Amino acid sequence: MQAWLTTLFPFLRWFPMNRETIRADLIAGITVALVLVPQSMAYAQLAGLPVVYGLYASFVPVIVASLWGSSSQLHTGPVAMLSLMSAAALIPLASPGSADFIELSVMLALMVGILRLALGLFRLGAIVNLLSSPVIIGFTNAAALIIGLSQLSKVIGVPFPRTESYLVDLWRVVMQLPSLHVATLLFALGAFLLIFALKKKLPALPGVLIAVVVTTLVSALVSYENKTTATMEQIQDAETVTTMKAYGQAERRIETLTDEIAGLNQQANKLEQQGGLENIEKAAALRATVSVRDHELKLLKKENTLRRVELHKMTLQGVERDDGQRLFYPEESLPQNVSGDDESWRFSGIEDNQVVLSSGGAVVGTIPEGLPEFDVPTLKWDLILTLLPAALVMALIGFMEATSISKAIASTTGERVDTSKELVGQGLANIAGSFFSSYTVSGSFSRSAVAARTGARTGMFAIISAIAVVLVLLFFTTYLYHLPQAVLAVIVMMAVFSLIRIRPLLQAWRVDRVSASIGVITFVATLLMAPAIANGILLGVVLTVLHYLIRIMRPRAEIVSRKVDGTLGGIDAHHLEPMSEFFVPVRFDGSLTFINVAYFEDMILEALSDFPRARAILVIGSSINEIDASGEEKVREIARRLKETDVQLMFSSLKHQVMQVMQSSGLVDELGEDAFFADKQTALETLEERFNRGVVNFPERDGRAPYRGVANHLL
Repeated sequence: MQAWLTTLFPFLRWFPMNRETIRADLIAGITVALVLVPQSMAYAQLAGLPVVYGLYASFVPVIVASLWGSSSQLHTGPVAMLSLMSAAALIPLASPGSADFIELSVMLALMVGILRLALGLFRLGAIVNLLSSPVIIGFTNAAALIIGLSQLSKVIGVPFPRTESYLVDLWRVVMQLPSLHVATLLFALGAFLLIFALKKKLPALPGVLIAVVVTTLVSALVSYENKTTATMEQIQDAETVTTMKAYGQAERRIETLTDEIAGLNQQANKLEQQGGLENIEKAAALRATVSVRDHELKLLKKENTLRRVELHKMTLQGVERDDGQRLFYPEESLPQNVSGDDESWRFSGIEDNQVVLSSGGAVVGTIPEGLPEFDVPTLKWDLILTLLPAALVMALIGFMEATSISKAIASTTGERVDTSKELVGQGLANIAGSFFSSYTVSGSFSRSAVAARTGARTGMFAIISAIAVVLVLLFFTTYLYHLPQAVLAVIVMMAVFSLIRIRPLLQAWRVDRVSASIGVITFVATLLMAPAIANGILLGVVLTVLHYLIRIMRPRAEIVSRKVDGTLGGIDAHHLEPMSEFFVPVRFDGSLTFINVAYFEDMILEALSDFPRARAILVIGSSINEIDASGEEKVREIARRLKETDVQLMFSSLKHQVMQVMQSSGLVDELGEDAFFADKQTALETLEERFNRGVVNFPERDGRAPYRGVANHLL
């Protein structure tokens, strides 16, 4: 009964808790919370969401994952990799930060949670084995670069254009370096130096939190954020006003098109569900309209992205007239005898038909107070199939991260990790979190490492960290208003750049160059396909599976002979003389299944072609693990064909399960019991005694000098 309860409620294993355990978990929980709060806000921005959603994702999911997970030191919550993948999957469908984007982020979390829960309940965690180590490393390195460099625009204070090509977008950011915001760059550099110095000199202190507190205070004191609004009439440059108006019109059209496309898809889905020829025709017409609208939407987004970059290059000076009205002129064309306000105003956006100008840097801004309310996620059925591939990849990547972290920590603590239970815990965390406005979460390496280092004993430490987030949501969001976004960008960059590893790929190259090459291809493909980075790892999986299938289709097979030390080796690989011209021992290192029986046949016929006087082909089958119907049929066919030319097919060292199939199928009776030997030594001695009598002259083979061998010497 107790075992059943522990299986159903894994957190019961924490109890009873003594004073030392409670104290250790309390210290670990508080320490992790100091990292969790700034990290969660930074990762929410990476996911294209307001920072408060990072805090929401650090509340309910953290508690549920700790209660139903398998590892006592694993901390679940927002992570960089899945934050980027979530944004990449949703950006083509909605504008980052919009209400639709938030709804889709929550729905995607629900989908990932259901997939993980299903994988855990059906114990399908082994599917993650499709991700080979080089593929994982290649993908992780590329994703870390993409994540880190995507924050560059926030570090230098320029807009980040979002199109279908990440590398093109990144290049446009680099081209904006002459327009960088100096104060923003200084805040970013200051945060980096402070975190780096504290990590080196005082690692016990929460460097990230200290950097957040210090930069927020400085930002508030120097009025780092400096915004104002103006009407179009106040902008004294016709070309700039025209561009601003076009930008505003395009933004409104983008919102309209997004809603229209969603509505058309819903109508088409209803018609298809109702069925009938007329409804199907109407649905097809609606789908065609959606394609046209979608094309228009993509063009508008691309054009407005370029407008946004152009507008940012324009700097304005404010001039106050005698009547108190404020006008804005381009810096290079101020009227004569008129002095500006010495503020370099840049276009920041359009709100309520007014232009928002900023001469300062971007800050987090207003964060809603209070806890997230219970709300059933909005399901957009027309987008579920579209998001399903990304959700599956995110489920697998998140699971891979969580299990690798758990196993790494377990290697030091000795705790047994059940991957299926961990999947269940991660799945429930995402499902429960989606009802409280959380986006996709997973196990965090950095926070789990902090927990293990500070002595966490049970999952209670994670619940304590979640309580700390609750306190922040209830009482401290107001104080985070002036936190520079550049600081959050630095936090993300420092976290993800530490994930880049080159040495494992170099080691893989020494072991298996094909696998290492697939890892490199995955790395390059992920970069080229960004922001759709899930396609990069899918390509890596496909190439890995193909490589594996090719290896299975063509396992190692070679004619063997005795080496000087008496062991067997390939005659070509070791330049050995064959044992006889009358029998050919062949080693086949693969199972006899449908996928490689054709290769097995080619190998037997090739051996017979090389040794035309052979009267027996001995297959050393110690590496044959299984035989299926195709394999049994092919062996029977080959044996009959060889028998017609007075050549006998023989086997040695077959495993029990293979021999059992051959016996039950009648293959042993057809080939004869004398064709099967328990071990290769007995088989070789028997064949040498039967065929080799004295000195044997071997014919010339492949243009080489004829072999000469003495049977007794070979023995």
